Amino acid sequence: MEFIVKILLFATSIIGLGFVIERAIVLRWRKIIPPAVEAAVESCRNAADVAMLKRVCEQHPSALSRLMLIAAEHLDWPKLDNVDAVQTRARHELVRLERGLVVLEVIVGIAPLLGLVGTIVGMMSAFSGLGQTGLNDVAKLANDIGIILNATLWGLLIAIPALIAWSYFNRKVEELGVEMERLCEEFIRRQYREEKE
Repeated sequence: MEFIVKILLFATSIIGLGFVIERAIVLRWRKIIPPAVEAAVESCRNAADVAMLKRVCEQHPSALSRLMLIAAEHLDWPKLDNVDAVQTRARHELVRLERGLVVLEVIVGIAPLLGLVGTIVGMMSAFSGLGQTGLNDVAKLANDIGIILNATLWGLLIAIPALIAWSYFNRKVEELGVEMERLCEEFIRRQYREEKE
């Protein structure tokens, strides 16, 4: 049973590390909000610039590019309908950005519990041995207790970095979402203001 707990702890740590690396690669600011697309949005002042913005968005596929293409393609719709279409797409994009964070959240919860299971299994083993031999070998008992606490330690050593990564990536997704919302809102406001003039 102890071996199974060790395998589960090891697998949990590898899965957690894999998702941390994957999210670190996927959630790079320049990948989600490419500078070229951001610059194109900022310089898109009127309807004549929309074609240029679409070209830049197609050349730099990203979450922001997909949102801007939705906004640009629906400029003939009423403003509120366009905003709704962009918001619907934005929810899809945020779900894509949050993918994998739930795994880190689960690891934060189960790693300490696996460590606790290892501790209980180790204690059961140590105390069953103690019942058979008595307190004749105190050194062996101390060694068993050290092994028991090792499982708890590993559970915490896996959970703490996973919690830090989960918090960091959650915050980063939130910041990316706010920035994409700002850029989309700015673009739509400019385009519909241009129509009224």
